[in-house]
Amino acid sequence: MVRFGLFGTGHWAAKTHGAALHAHPGTTLAGVWGRDPGKAAALAERYGVPAFDDVDALIDACDAVAVALPPDVQAGIALRAATAGRHLLLDKPLALSVADADRVVDAAQAAGVASVVFFTGRYQPDIAGFLASTAAVGGWHTARAVRFASIFQPGGPYGASAWRREHGALWDIGPHALSIILPVLGRVTRVAATDGPRGLVHLLLTHDGGATSTISLTLDAPPEAASREFVFYGENGVEAVPAGEGDSVTAFGVAIDQLLEEIASGTRDHRCDVRFGREVVAVLAAAEAARAEGRIVDVPR
Repeated sequence: MVRFGLFGTGHWAAKTHGAALHAHPGTTLAGVWGRDPGKAAALAERYGVPAFDDVDALIDACDAVAVALPPDVQAGIALRAATAGRHLLLDKPLALSVADADRVVDAAQAAGVASVVFFTGRYQPDIAGFLASTAAVGGWHTARAVRFASIFQPGGPYGASAWRREHGALWDIGPHALSIILPVLGRVTRVAATDGPRGLVHLLLTHDGGATSTISLTLDAPPEAASREFVFYGENGVEAVPAGEGDSVTAFGVAIDQLLEEIASGTRDHRCDVRFGREVVAVLAAAEAARAEGRIVDVPR
C-alpha cells in the first residue's frame, strides 16, 4: 500500500485527486496540506486523515505526493518531495517557467523517483488508444486543436482561481492540447502566437520533421461557443480525436495505476513523466514570449 500525501484543497484536489486516491485499492491517504488550514482540516476530516500545517512534515509521512495546486506552488513542493525521495503524481502544467521545470526534473532523476503528470485525456482509454494507433500509422502533416472553455460563469468552480485568471488559457488548457498533439506530430521546435478577444490565444507550431499544427484556446468563451476539437490531417486522410470516456476520477485512477507500476517495476520511462511535463512547459514559455514580442520563438530542448 503506497501512502500518498495530498497537497491542495480546492475543487480539483477534492473532486479528482482526493476522491481517486481514497477509492484506489493500492493507495492510502497519509494526510492533507493546503494553503488554507481550514479547508485542509475539512478535506482531511472527509477522508478521516490528519491535516498537516507543514509541507515537509507531510512529505516525511508519505511515500508519494499528489499535488493539485497552482503550478508555481506545485513546482516547489515537487522539488522538495523528489529531493526527499518521494514519488510524484503531479498536475499540468508542471511549472510556470522552464527553470522551475528543470529543477523538478533534475531532482526526480537524481533521486530516482517515479513521476507521472496528469493530462486528463492521456489517461482516458479511447484517447490513449487513438493516439497510440495514430502515431504508429505516421504520415501526418498537420493538426488543428480548438479548446473553448467558459469557466468564469457565475457558480463555476474555477471562477475564483487567481492563477487561471492571471495566466489564462495558454497555461491552463494549453497543456491538454499539447499532450494530444505532441505524441503524434513530435517535439515542437518553433512557436508563433497571437491574441484575440475574450482571452483567445492562437498558436502556430512547427514540429520536428516539418509537420505543423494550430491551437486556439480560451477560458472565457460565450457558453454557446464552448467547444473541443482535435483533428489530424495527413497521408491517410483525416482523423478526429474521440471525446474521452469516463470522468476525471476514473482517469486519475488510471494515472495512479501507472505510477504504482513505475514504482513497483523500478522503470522510469513513463510517457507523461516530469520530462514530458517539462517539454510542455518549454512550448508554453516560448508561446508566451512569442505573444509578447510578436515574433517566432525557437523552443529550447
